[in-house]
Amino acid sequence: MPVDVLRMAHILGAAADGGAELFFERLTAALARAGDAVTPVIRRHPARAARLRAAGLAPVELGFGGLLDRLTRLRLAGVLRAAAPAVVVAWMSRAARHTPAGDYLLAGRLGGYYDLRNFARCDHLIGNTRAIVDWIVGQGVSPARVHHLPNFSPDFRGAPRAPAAPAGPFVLAAGRLHRNKAFDVLIRAMARLPREHQSARLVIAGEGPERAALEQLARQCGVADRVVLPGWQADTAGWLAACDVLVCPSRHEPLGNIVIEAFSATRPVVAAAIDGPAMLVTPEVSGLLVPAEDDAALAAAISRVLDDPALAARLAAGGRAAFEARHAEAPVVTLWRDGLRRMAVG
Repeated sequence: MPVDVLRMAHILGAAADGGAELFFERLTAALARAGDAVTPVIRRHPARAARLRAAGLAPVELGFGGLLDRLTRLRLAGVLRAAAPAVVVAWMSRAARHTPAGDYLLAGRLGGYYDLRNFARCDHLIGNTRAIVDWIVGQGVSPARVHHLPNFSPDFRGAPRAPAAPAGPFVLAAGRLHRNKAFDVLIRAMARLPREHQSARLVIAGEGPERAALEQLARQCGVADRVVLPGWQADTAGWLAACDVLVCPSRHEPLGNIVIEAFSATRPVVAAAIDGPAMLVTPEVSGLLVPAEDDAALAAAISRVLDDPALAARLAAGGRAAFEARHAEAPVVTLWRDGLRRMAVG
């Protein structure tokens, strides 16, 4: 094996379909393409395993149960002995709890403000935003052990339109159907759109515990015939290619992968001015920001984009420029490879 190849394992204990899980798939595949030896270990998930195999990886599926699940830790220890990685990255709390210390550097990857007790065995911690890194350091962790390694999006520019996308104008949102995503605020905003935009549809691509509540709210607001919930979409490129505006209305969003994806696809963005989206979006340059929980302001911002093709094009171009400078695969994968190597030798 060439001396510049780093043997690594990436551990994902979550079963959900969401932005972090999707980025796990993208990053492990990209690191392998770049020449590193990558062993992905995941919670049992046939579709995810199939996607990883299609990317040329050999995923290992384990149970990753609750606190009493000792079998997963034993099996994981055996997998890691066989793989002999120099670096192991535990993605989020469940993976960090199950990953034993061993003859490797253990790094915990955080995409949110998690309980750091779950990462007690980790030698280093990785945050995907600078705000998360600052928060970790503020909890008393040595800055030398905390690193900012960001997310990337594939290049979606020029992707073909999703066959199932609505034929007319539509607003796109995507993510787990959870209260944190504030899709209820977006449904209320759709009901507030002016008459000239009452034909516009809303597509919320995702799945989760709030589906029934969101469907009921759409009926109560009189927009059920304009709200489409197609379920989780592992490949958002075609939906982004077809939409008129991407909306991220979240109450809590440490990063906002879908915003980066919209930048990549050269689509205008409207987002709540919180956490990650406020760091990603430059107002009036790469998107529009509105106060969280404000369906009236959200409706007004969506209307601005639908009303003004020149504004939509300017925002889309600004987002694309931000993607090329900071969120494309090549520069981010380089940061990850360099960062993991520094941790391994440090």
